[in-house]
Amino acid sequence: MWKFLKSIGVALVAAVAAILIYAATRPDSFRVERSTAMNAPPEKIFPYIDGLKRWAEWSPYEGRDPAMRRAHSGAERGKGAVYEWDGNDTVGKGRMEIVDSTPPHRVVIKLDFLKPFEGHNMAELTVEPKGGQTIVTWAMHGPSTFMTKLVGTFMDMDDMIGRDFAAGLAKLKTVVEK
Repeated sequence: MWKFLKSIGVALVAAVAAILIYAATRPDSFRVERSTAMNAPPEKIFPYIDGLKRWAEWSPYEGRDPAMRRAHSGAERGKGAVYEWDGNDTVGKGRMEIVDSTPPHRVVIKLDFLKPFEGHNMAELTVEPKGGQTIVTWAMHGPSTFMTKLVGTFMDMDDMIGRDFAAGLAKLKTVVEK
């Protein structure tokens, strides 16, 4: 019996070591990106992206905690606009600040997650006219900490975040095509 338990223990330690080694070999950065074609000109779409107060109309994260506390500061829109939130475990706590804005084509956001896990990333939304439509792309990129790499061995982060981005872009499409 002792030999059997020892074999199980050795196998368990080997499996954990293999997972940790695999996680350590994963890329040191990540990028998630989704795009949607919209039947609206860039000038109509851009205010919903550049004005953080307008995100409440289309962001997939807004409805996940009705009691979430929100605060806006800095510029009304564009560079210097700040949005902070503090909510349940689903939405966590964090801060976004527009660090660059090129109307009506591009917004770059510094994104700081504070809870439930700390993370510091960049988000970028681009608006490009193409063949009578406008392609809106929402991307996020940043460093992959060891913990992010470890979680990524069990969960597809691109799919998880990508689903949220696709849902947000679909809602934005509905809003701007009205």
